[in-house]
Amino acid sequence: MAKKETAKKGRSLFPEHGPIAENGREILLSVKDIDITFGKGDSAVRAVTDASFDIYKGETFSLVGESGSGKTTIGRAVIRVNPLAAGEILYKGVRISGKIPHALDREVIRNVQMVFQDPAASLNERATVDYIISEGLYNFGLFENEADRVRKVENMIHQVGLLPEHLTRYPHEFSGGQRQRIGIARAMVMEPELVVADEPISALDVSIRAQVLNLMKEFQREKGITYLFIAHDLSVVRFISDRIGVIYKGRIVEVAEAEELFNFPLHPYTHSLISAIPIPDPQLEKNKVQYVYDPSIHDYSTDQPEFVNIGHDHWVYGNKKEIQEYKALREKGEPVKAVNIISPDEVEKAAEARKANEELQSKKMEKELEEFLQSPTRDTGSFWYAFLSFFLPVLGLIGGLIFKHFHFKRNARSCFKGAVIGLITLGVILIIFVLLLILAVI
Repeated sequence: MAKKETAKKGRSLFPEHGPIAENGREILLSVKDIDITFGKGDSAVRAVTDASFDIYKGETFSLVGESGSGKTTIGRAVIRVNPLAAGEILYKGVRISGKIPHALDREVIRNVQMVFQDPAASLNERATVDYIISEGLYNFGLFENEADRVRKVENMIHQVGLLPEHLTRYPHEFSGGQRQRIGIARAMVMEPELVVADEPISALDVSIRAQVLNLMKEFQREKGITYLFIAHDLSVVRFISDRIGVIYKGRIVEVAEAEELFNFPLHPYTHSLISAIPIPDPQLEKNKVQYVYDPSIHDYSTDQPEFVNIGHDHWVYGNKKEIQEYKALREKGEPVKAVNIISPDEVEKAAEARKANEELQSKKMEKELEEFLQSPTRDTGSFWYAFLSFFLPVLGLIGGLIFKHFHFKRNARSCFKGAVIGLITLGVILIIFVLLLILAVI
């Protein structure tokens, strides 16, 4: 069976090369105007809206944004886990989204692998490391015989920095960093062309993150692997990415080369993400003024926004007015200052203003607490006061005045509320009765 599958492997349903972009680079994956929706009807939630980008062969394309922005949703759509509501995904120019033949589906699984965010949850706790890494080899028959399979698995476990004796152990016997290495080995043993790495280092210690990133870059150099790297930490993304896409609430707002994006963060959301990167110097970090993105600054009521290339292979989402401003800013050639460091005097003034505000809030809370402590213990504002006042509004008003006189504020408020609603209801009934009476007389 293994030899039969191996023979079939040579007849790939994908062309040898993907389409060539205007810049002369080969497009391995193309995401075109995709929408992803969860749920139906009124409860439907649109997680991704009109997202488009290309990934060139051999590059690391990073997708960054805050939690819940739709990064993982797009990554899972690429591996055909999340269905599309609109748009399409092309691999080497062949559509791999939607309903496709079974043989093509197997080709996608074979060529596109994923490294998951949680190394503990993504591994089968009941399987040995040997089986976890070999599972793809078994499913696709990617070995000649048992000796060939063992050789491939041992070579891969060695490449990720583990030992052959680890193959007989189970995932719970390893640390987080070692588990992630096993996850990487499971993906790389399939010899994929594209790897979707969904925040592969966010669950790891800082000391382990560099090792895992270096391991992934080493595989890229040796095997020419292309990465879709999903992350929320721009400080990491800057040094491993060739190009970066920024996503906000399911919409791609900016795409550019890594250095281009950091030197010219044109969209305000990108600006805010870069300003949030911590500065190693504690004093500078203390004096830093973080830019906070406010979506209300955009006015898309009449001038509808588009995703436009403003030059320098730099794509930005905005309306015509904003695009003109972005182009003018980019053509100046002066790097955009994303981080603002204020002077010590300004820091002192800001600290004084913050202290004054805190004192004001503290006094307000003390006053509210004092009022609460001074109020009678039985001043509960019970629902029954309002209920009785509704049916006996006159007595409710009298009771409210009595409660108010003795500082039972909640009880008084409850009585007044019930009495007012009761009087309004009574008035409406009387008006209807009078109208009916008039109609009857006429």
